[in-house]
Amino acid sequence: MTSSLLMPRGRVRAASADHERAAGSTAPTPILNWRHPQVASLLRRIDLAVGPGDAADPAHRMAALRQAHRCIAATVRPVYSVEDARPVSQVLRRGRGSCSQRLAVLESVARASGVPTRVRGLLVDGTFWYPRFPRLHRLVPHQVVLAWPEFLLAGLSVTDHPAAPWLPVSELFGDLDELSGEAGGGFTNSGAETLFEALSRTAIDWDGSTLCPASGATCDLSAYVLADLGHFDSRDELFTHHGQTLCPTARTIAEPVLGRRAAGV
Repeated sequence: MTSSLLMPRGRVRAASADHERAAGSTAPTPILNWRHPQVASLLRRIDLAVGPGDAADPAHRMAALRQAHRCIAATVRPVYSVEDARPVSQVLRRGRGSCSQRLAVLESVARASGVPTRVRGLLVDGTFWYPRFPRLHRLVPHQVVLAWPEFLLAGLSVTDHPAAPWLPVSELFGDLDELSGEAGGGFTNSGAETLFEALSRTAIDWDGSTLCPASGATCDLSAYVLADLGHFDSRDELFTHHGQTLCPTARTIAEPVLGRRAAGV
């Protein structure tokens, strides 16, 4: 049984098509503050050099973003932080962050390298996180607002990527059908692996369009999606419109504990 006691009041979170045409941007935002020295320090560790013709080559851009993902996974340890609006510079300074916060770091790297980003807002059933909190089901919010990034890559093949020229982060490491067939099974939302790590090895399918293996953990997560909130130019805009998952008081109480608790513990 999930809880609604810790969630913001007065928010109507329903499926919407109003933001389907979100154009995205490379501009810094309060969350994606990629001009900060902390972000610049991270960028120096990642080879984002663009040679002649590379700027229009989606394969080059994808390779650079994959490298950035690996670097972030290695340097920002996963925790259960509940402050989704925390600036990327603070996440990097702390050296730890939630799945959402680390995805924000990846977005910042993309924007800093000239790749526009936007997010798709998903309202996910809190039961999706039950395996992580087996004894605390009553404290798990019954709805979680998830910002799922997309990257604008000119020249992306419509045949291979139906959402082209936008590339969902789910497809950064390959086609979803291809990823679903990889050894190791789907995402179980348990143990040390978070969505951030999992997307590099298995399909993370929020729409139920993937051919999943008959055995093992499923890669079709569409049953957990309560509503598609549409697309937004930035995660800042999504959280301004729909609020974060927890109310301010709940975040203040939970963050000192969960913000340091390693994923899988």
